[in-house]
Amino acid sequence: MKIAVTYDNGTIFQHFGKTEFFKVYETENNQVVSSEVISSNGTGHGALAGLLADQSVDVLICGGIGGGAQAALAEAGVELCSGAQGDADQAVEAYLKGELVSTGANCDHHHEEGHSCGDHEEGHSCGGGCGDSCTGGCGSQPALTGKNVGKTCRTHYRGTFNDGTQFDSSYDRGEPLEFVCGAGQMIRGFDAAVADMEVGQVVDVHLMPEEAYGMPDPNAILHIEIAQLPGSENLEVGQQAYLSNQYGQPFPVKVTAKDETTITLDANHEMAGKELNFRIELVEVR
Repeated sequence: MKIAVTYDNGTIFQHFGKTEFFKVYETENNQVVSSEVISSNGTGHGALAGLLADQSVDVLICGGIGGGAQAALAEAGVELCSGAQGDADQAVEAYLKGELVSTGANCDHHHEEGHSCGDHEEGHSCGGGCGDSCTGGCGSQPALTGKNVGKTCRTHYRGTFNDGTQFDSSYDRGEPLEFVCGAGQMIRGFDAAVADMEVGQVVDVHLMPEEAYGMPDPNAILHIEIAQLPGSENLEVGQQAYLSNQYGQPFPVKVTAKDETTITLDANHEMAGKELNFRIELVEVR
C-alpha cells in the first residue's frame, strides 16, 4: 500500500491545493519499507489527484481540503484522511496502527469516539531514521543559497550527540538518504551543510539547537488529571502516545511523570534543545 502526505518541512502541509511536495510511503504489513519526497508538479486539486493516482497512491493524509478536491480524489480511487497536522512520519505510523483521527470523510482508520489518547510504540529515538529525524527546522529563516540548492542530493551520514552516542546512521542501513536540498525536507543545519558540498566530500558539522529542532517550549509540558484523559491510566513514564486537540487532530507526546492522579506529558520534539553532530558524505547530486 502507498500512503501520500502533503509535505512541508517535515510536517503535514495544511492546504492540499497549494502543496508543493508530497512524501510518499511504501508500506507492507503495516510497516513503512521506503519513502520518497516528490514534487507536486501541478496546481489545483484535479492535477494533484491525478498525480497521486499516477503514483499508485492508495491513501492521502492531509490537513485542510475542499469538497472539489475530495471529489477528485474519490474519482481517482484515493482514500482520504483529512484534518491531520504535525509530524508527517508519525501521522503515517498512527494511520498504520489505526490511531489517526480524521475530521474528513472516507477514512476508516480513526479512534472510536471518546478515545483521546492512543499508545505509540517505543523505540523510535528520532522518528525512525535520520532522513526522517532530520526533517523539521524553521521555515521563517532566510532561504538557503548554494550550488546544490534545489537539486536532488544523496548523502550518507552518521549522527551523534556530544557524548559520542550515535542516534542514527545511514551507513548502518546501507542506503544513502535522498532529499531535495533547500526544500525544507531536512533540518536547517543539515541542509546548509550540503548546499555547497562537492560529490565525494565528507564534512563534520556541529549544530546548535537553533539549527536543528529548536529549544523546548515550556508551554508544551502538559499536566493532566488521569481521570480526564481516558486511556492514560495504562501509560507509563517514558512511553510515547498521541493526544487529540479540540479539532480531533493528533499530536505526539511523551510521558515524563505520573502519580496516582496526574500525568505529565511533553509535546516538544524529543530532539528539541539538543546539540547534534553529523558526519556527512555527499554521494550524488542530480
